[in-house]
Amino acid sequence: MKIGFDNRKYQAEQTRSIMERMRSNNGKLYLECGGKLLYDYHASRVLPGFDPNVKMRVFQEIKDQIDVIICIYAGDVESRKIRSDFGITYDTDVFKMIDDFSGWGLKCDKVVITRFNEEDTAAVRFKELLEMRGVHVYLHKATRGYPGDVDLIVSDEGYGANPYVPTERPVVIVTAPGPGSGKLATCLSEMYHDWKAGRRSGYAKYETFPIWDLPIDHPVNIAYESATADIGDKNRVDHFHLAAYGKVSVNYSRDLEAFPLLKRIMEKITGEECVYKSPTDMGVNRCSSGIVDDTVVRNAARQEIIRRYLHSASDYVQGLGRKKTEERCREIMQRSGLSELDRPVVPAARDALAKAIAEGKGIGGVVCAAAIGLADGRLVTGHNSALMHASSAVVLNALKVLSGIGREVDLIPSSVVRSVTTVKRDVLSGRGVSINLDEMLICLAMSAAIDTNAKKALSVLPLLKGCEMHLSHIPSSGDSAGLRKIGLYVTSDPKYPTTNVYNPV
Repeated sequence: MKIGFDNRKYQAEQTRSIMERMRSNNGKLYLECGGKLLYDYHASRVLPGFDPNVKMRVFQEIKDQIDVIICIYAGDVESRKIRSDFGITYDTDVFKMIDDFSGWGLKCDKVVITRFNEEDTAAVRFKELLEMRGVHVYLHKATRGYPGDVDLIVSDEGYGANPYVPTERPVVIVTAPGPGSGKLATCLSEMYHDWKAGRRSGYAKYETFPIWDLPIDHPVNIAYESATADIGDKNRVDHFHLAAYGKVSVNYSRDLEAFPLLKRIMEKITGEECVYKSPTDMGVNRCSSGIVDDTVVRNAARQEIIRRYLHSASDYVQGLGRKKTEERCREIMQRSGLSELDRPVVPAARDALAKAIAEGKGIGGVVCAAAIGLADGRLVTGHNSALMHASSAVVLNALKVLSGIGREVDLIPSSVVRSVTTVKRDVLSGRGVSINLDEMLICLAMSAAIDTNAKKALSVLPLLKGCEMHLSHIPSSGDSAGLRKIGLYVTSDPKYPTTNVYNPV
């Protein structure tokens, strides 16, 4: 993989910037963290070489200066909102985040449930579960007067009605499983309590995208628009920054719209003129300092724009997304002069499907195909059969190519495959008995214990991480789980492999 991003340079610049901002804010800084602090795979896709955990490495360098608060919106607990990259709910992700922070040496035992009311039964139960695990939970209700009445917002009936979250260290990371979790309100509520008690504190924002000092039409910034199409973010020139400094910078529409109100609230809290003259001023983002090959980054971001469109189309078909989101992603892709065919694995998978249909492949009239683009540019394809899903077949074929094993070699004994399919059909009463990817990987691991070719193929499995893949159909849950574990960048055509209504996959 061609590298376009230098983690060490970025880490040094970002750490220095955070510490400078902390010192300029009277030694107490509430740092709202947008995006993902861990497993930021969007950033690693659009900035090849970007360590998905580099932001946590920044914090680990100054961990003795850091406290952590996690926010979650009560409505997201009630609706069981899903974090798509892991396939887990937001409330489950909070537990995961606490463990992840601990694993990086950062104590995390404070959770704020925002916009809470007593009728949120799932949120009440979630609070109880957290407290049973030793986590301190604080309930913040919707802020009275928000957004119009600043005098009420910044009062004992507004932010003052929220319980204060005590912290001891100078930098307080305020993070969340996803957007709309109430991070900003929590930061401002904390500032209100601090200033009322005579403690001076400040606020800043750590958000990777859009990258403020890249052009507005840079593919990395356009890819951010596509990634946030569901919430309607749009990149805009920060006119506040341009007016104050005569310099062009990029921010997103929600921050620009909210800035005048945020500035008034901060001035009301502190009784002083706001130190920030623009939303860009609020940000602590040195991401551009890590870009070492702009061409590589641009090409990667263009691929992400296409991926986002394909994901939105598949999500809509599955009832996981809205038509409006798909239309916006398509418009962004077309505005960038791209089409889905500019993603090489897409035409490869579709050609493999057409060939399999022509040859009468598949099972029971259902024909599926897939393609993987290896790091060196080679394309590998596969199709479904009575024994395996298309995902299983194409991954096995890719492993054979990477390990120099002939395509005709069986890596998994047919007796093992038949045994698994028999159990699925006759014992577990399964309808689809061919082996999905998750099952295939287990079978391959078992074969590796007795077969040198299987062992050789299994040894190159990590080389598939970060490779591109496209399927002619929406994958099953078993395929999706396996693909996620391998770390492939997967897209699919927005259609099910069958016409079944209840169980289309």
